[in-house]
Amino acid sequence: MDIKLVAIDIDGTLLNEKHQLAQATIDAITAVRQKGIKVVLASGRPLTGVQPYLDSLNISGADEFALTFNGAMAQTLGGEILVHHTLSYDDFLETEMLSRKFGVHFQLETVDTIYATNRDLSPYTIGESYLVRLPVKYRAPEDISRDLVISKVMMIDDPKLISNAYQNIPADLQQQLYIVQSEPFFIEIMSKQANKGKTLGELAEKLGYTADNVMALGDQENDLTMIKYAGLGVAMGNGITEVKDAASFVTKPNTENGVAYALEKYLL
Repeated sequence: MDIKLVAIDIDGTLLNEKHQLAQATIDAITAVRQKGIKVVLASGRPLTGVQPYLDSLNISGADEFALTFNGAMAQTLGGEILVHHTLSYDDFLETEMLSRKFGVHFQLETVDTIYATNRDLSPYTIGESYLVRLPVKYRAPEDISRDLVISKVMMIDDPKLISNAYQNIPADLQQQLYIVQSEPFFIEIMSKQANKGKTLGELAEKLGYTADNVMALGDQENDLTMIKYAGLGVAMGNGITEVKDAASFVTKPNTENGVAYALEKYLL
């Protein structure tokens, strides 16, 4: 298998249990890149939230890439948007109304701002803002512009409320949109065309690669599509059962530098 591109999830995969980028992982990724293999970080975060790890890995420039917003967007690190699967204004209205029914906080994200539709901001929204380095602005639903370019929306709240909401999302909405619970405290909702696997495939095609040229590493439900797409799909030892079942190989957990272990096994 001729691997030319490695896609790596961030939380629970690239980062260890302390949410840190271990030196062993940095060293392995650096060695892989020195062989001419592209390393693409694939995250639910916007580029602002991915940037600190790109900096630590010394990855930059117009010929390097990232998958952001859970695959809603593929972009160069020079700022060019290659793929952007957005939500419509009607999608926003339908999902925001559903959040009211479930009694959970709601927000939408653009490339540069989080818009919270609840005046009493959820502490999870504040945490998300800090994590992804985007400012939060309160907007009543009726004040959201029809022209706003929406990358994704989120239901974000206490895990028990979110678990109940996720279990009760109508089947027709699940058919209409891509809906995934990637953390206990939020549900991410995107265009049906937006997922890590599909957008990774679109990026690979633009670069002249096939799935057989791609290795992907992840741990959670939102990584499942890219694990299935890649010629070499690798699940983290700390990953969920569904990801492990779909993977070609299960590496060590993130507590034991599982990304470095897999890269060394297959590419170094």
